[in-house]
Amino acid sequence: MHKRSLGVVGVGNMGLAMALRLCELGHTVRVRDLDPAREALAVAQGAQRAATPALLAARSEVVIVAVVDAAQVESVLFGEDGAAAAMRAGSCVVLCPTIGPASTESFAARLAALSLDTIDAPMSGGPARARAGTMSLMVACADEVYERQRDLLHALADPVFRLGSRVGDGARAKLVNNLLAAINLAGAAEALALAERVGLDAARMLDVIEHSSGQSWIGSDRMRRAVAGDLAPRAHTTLLAKDSALALAMAANTGAAPLLGTVAAATFKAAVDAGHGADDDASLLAFLRDRDSR
Repeated sequence: MHKRSLGVVGVGNMGLAMALRLCELGHTVRVRDLDPAREALAVAQGAQRAATPALLAARSEVVIVAVVDAAQVESVLFGEDGAAAAMRAGSCVVLCPTIGPASTESFAARLAALSLDTIDAPMSGGPARARAGTMSLMVACADEVYERQRDLLHALADPVFRLGSRVGDGARAKLVNNLLAAINLAGAAEALALAERVGLDAARMLDVIEHSSGQSWIGSDRMRRAVAGDLAPRAHTTLLAKDSALALAMAANTGAAPLLGTVAAATFKAAVDAGHGADDDASLLAFLRDRDSR
């Protein structure tokens, strides 16, 4: 893969990991984040800081957007000093946030009016896998755009799931996945809280679950941390609260009302309302312990 000039807007846990991976591969990487401390982490390991999304975009062949929600994407691309107006025709925006498919489609249409390509590419797997290039990307875009950016996408992720040419299908796939993640995590936390209430050792119970029919990746990953008391935020509780709500809204547009998804979304909303929004989502165990002790 030839060395390129790339931009990453939003260097939170996932964006920083992607930026550092691209630096390590020898690309020129410019970063922009509202938090100067996050920018400093990237600059310390080889990235360059851009003062605005527009300045970053003017010198980037591809702009990777790794912010949290649709409002932030709107600001980054089309707000004051936004990236879109500064990009050269034929450049590409890679949309990595978990947002609704209608938002993705709208952003892509507005970018196309400026002769800019869009890759709908939500990500999954966590920052450690993003840093290693082993996270997953759920990619939807025009075939010719995919071919132009194939090397970049495969440098960032393994696997890259090619979902087709309909922009918005990446967003749809990510919401389906994250609704199941919310269901699995809520179920794992509830089961482990029950194990503790009936007098079982939580760590030993996890050993049983991980080698039995109740195992799930997200349950093991988060509950191992919860039992160890390691709640340093990797994925804030607000994220699955947001994502499960978006998934239910997408479902409602088709006339569906997923029962387990509705319960999981309500559980995450309640955890956020109880003050766990900024905590790692492994804190769901602590929330359920507190709830069940009342």
